[in-house]
Parts: sequence; C-alpha cells; structure tokens
Amino acid sequence: MKSVLLLTGVPGVGKTTVLRRVNDALAGQRIRGFLTDEIRSGRGERLGFRIETLDGRTARLAGAGLRSPHKVGRYGVDVGALDAVGVPALALDERAIYLIDEIGKMECLSRAFTDAVARLLDSPSPVIATVAQRGTGFIGDVKRHPRAELWEVTRANREAMPGRIVSWLDERPS
Repeated sequence: MKSVLLLTGVPGVGKTTVLRRVNDALAGQRIRGFLTDEIRSGRGERLGFRIETLDGRTARLAGAGLRSPHKVGRYGVDVGALDAVGVPALALDERAIYLIDEIGKMECLSRAFTDAVARLLDSPSPVIATVAQRGTGFIGDVKRHPRAELWEVTRANREAMPGRIVSWLDERPS
C-alpha cells in the first residue's frame, strides 16, 4: 500500500486549504510538518510566503523585497529560515503523520529540506504533501517515488478532497 499522498494542481486551486482542513480533521493525532500562507498587502497584492509549523513556529520563506542570492520569480527566498523552522518540523517520528505544504521550487533550494523529505518518503510514516504541478529534479523524483500516489486538486473536487484524504489514511494498515 502506498504511504505517500501527493496533491498537485494549478496555483490557487486550494491545495493549502485542503491540507489545513486535513490538519483540522486529524486534531488529537500525532501530526508533524508545516503549512504555507501567502503574505498580502492591504490592497491584496501578494508580497511573499510564510511557513507555519504544525506546532506553531513561523518564518518568512520568501518576499518580493527580500534580498537573497536565491530567487524564484520575483521573490527572494530565505533558505536559512526554511532550514531553521521548516526542516526541524520534518524530523522523523515513525508514529507521526506528516503534512508538507509544499514541495516546490522555493523549498527545493534547501538541501536540508530535500534530505528531510527524502528520509520521510523512505520511512513507514504516512506523508501527505502538496507538490508543484511542474518541476524537474527533486520535484520529479518525488512524483516518481515508488511509495507515492499523485492526486490532482481541482475546483470540482477540492471540497471533497479532505474527506477522501482522511479515508485514505484510515485505509492504511496500523
């Protein structure tokens, strides 16, 4: 049985919202990982991204005005913040369920992140992660992992997706 569930879809379709609802549905269980949020101006302009671990730590992952040698599009990426806050949330605990939002171009700039994700993919722990729809290198490797299955989130299925994911978890042997 596959123990890695990857959620993909076009940007803005609601992948993060699906993971937030799964996190809420799993309240009381041992859950590790992190979610991402957009940082927006008062006028609604997207200024960057923040990560929040499931135990409440936060850091700015990327920003339009962030000076960094690492860039994805117009955003400077703070790899050090991801390494300090996000990566420890992925430390292996074989009794935990992992939620990772997301395995994308920004996150893959961190070798510590890709190493932590690779360890989880090879572990017995269930992993539910959002993954960039397009991407090569590590993103492609993750999608081809033998323990992974890939589901597409669409506007038509996103409301039902959290329940499907919880059922997928429940069907796994203990």
